[in-house]
Amino acid sequence: MSWLHHPSDQPEGAAALVITPVSHDIGGLRVRRALPHASQRMVGPFVFLDHIGPAQFEAGHGLDVRPHPHIGLATLTYLMQGCILHRDTLGSAQEIRPGAVNWMTAGRGIAHSERSPEDARRGAQPILGIQSWVALPKAHEEAAPGFFHHEGTTLPQLEDGGIVARIIAGRAYGATAPVKVFSDTLYVDVSLGIGSALPLPDEHEERSVQIIAGEVEIAGERFGEGQFLVFRPGDAITIRALADSRLMLLGGEALDGPRHIWWNFVSSSKERIEQAKQDWVQRRFGLVPGDDQEFIPLPGSKPVGS
Repeated sequence: MSWLHHPSDQPEGAAALVITPVSHDIGGLRVRRALPHASQRMVGPFVFLDHIGPAQFEAGHGLDVRPHPHIGLATLTYLMQGCILHRDTLGSAQEIRPGAVNWMTAGRGIAHSERSPEDARRGAQPILGIQSWVALPKAHEEAAPGFFHHEGTTLPQLEDGGIVARIIAGRAYGATAPVKVFSDTLYVDVSLGIGSALPLPDEHEERSVQIIAGEVEIAGERFGEGQFLVFRPGDAITIRALADSRLMLLGGEALDGPRHIWWNFVSSSKERIEQAKQDWVQRRFGLVPGDDQEFIPLPGSKPVGS
């Protein structure tokens, strides 16, 4: 129990906000989007959160997200089931598999695609995971773009009885992930056996929980799959598993000011987003090697030359 600290001198806190994500389509797959939400635009540096699946592609089908641009953020794709082939304008070509971390820093601008690999389409394939956008601090919004892959074996994994916690990015429970982050970050994949109890780390300013599977109880209230819970800073939170459950803990340091989000662009400046729109229309982001025959047009625009 060395890494699990259960506070005993504070009253037990409750969820301050409960969000039921809205369903969206991305490249032929329905996802549940928890952030941004009308009641909660962001939690720590996280400004976007999609719960992918659980779903099953039939043979011959798969995910097809055509090349599209980003600025001012980092994307973090984390799978629990399935496989996605990531390609980007830097020339990266990486299969994303369960347990690995794939961090793409967009910074001043990058374009990428996300598709099911051809070999995976030969049979039925499951998919389950989380894709999130982490807004960059103002000082790093124009950072050089980059793509970083970390195998699951390189991530800290903590175990205690029926609890397994893998630190995906940032720090928690005294462990720090090797993924380079730009601000204090909480991002943990947790599996809870029925009857186990997990204290939420209290060293982070903003905290939330995405319930991937199962059912949990917090301060006498029950919550289930798909729900997104946001907590007050400093509250002592204990999560009790009423069934075998899987959760994502996320949050961290509050951003250094509001962010504007338009389509795939995130910035502290509306003018910068307008520039990014023109850059995409004029094809200034560059091509994605190996996937340069199509792209997602800017919403509401016509391709150049039409």
